[in-house]
Amino acid sequence: MELFADTTPKTAENFRQFCTGETKSAQGRPQGYKGSKFHRVVSLSLTHDLPPQTPLTIKDFMIQGGDFLHGDGSGSTSIYGTRSFADENFNLKHDTPGLLSMANSGPNTNGCQFFITTVPTPFLNNKHVVFGKVVDGMDVVRKVENARTTREKPNQDISIVQCGEM
Repeated sequence: MELFADTTPKTAENFRQFCTGETKSAQGRPQGYKGSKFHRVVSLSLTHDLPPQTPLTIKDFMIQGGDFLHGDGSGSTSIYGTRSFADENFNLKHDTPGLLSMANSGPNTNGCQFFITTVPTPFLNNKHVVFGKVVDGMDVVRKVENARTTREKPNQDISIVQCGEM
């Protein structure tokens, strides 16, 4: 991963510290992505120009992880001592596969969850902060993307075994 710290310094630093585990919980334990799971693999369903009840599912969209608190997409925390923090900016656009972006539940609700795009997703522009990109390992992203799912949840655990800073 390459983090765009020049463009999104707060967001990139939040992600970096959760990668290294240097941020501690209230109990003093390291917290971060190591051992957490990708809890969501999202495909797009298209029905445009198809007969009714014939949805076409496209595997490409995004994979989501980072909820090391609950593992199901409901957890949120930040390195800033709050559950969430404000959208830093929307200078970078979702215009290519492999972008690292903040998952959120609305404006100014960035926390620990992130997603990686697998196709351009312009409909996410100005809603989610892009703060990095995959520079090596897109083949792994494709494997996660093609995992069997039930209602967007992988049928088998897909875990982040190791992470840190290089």
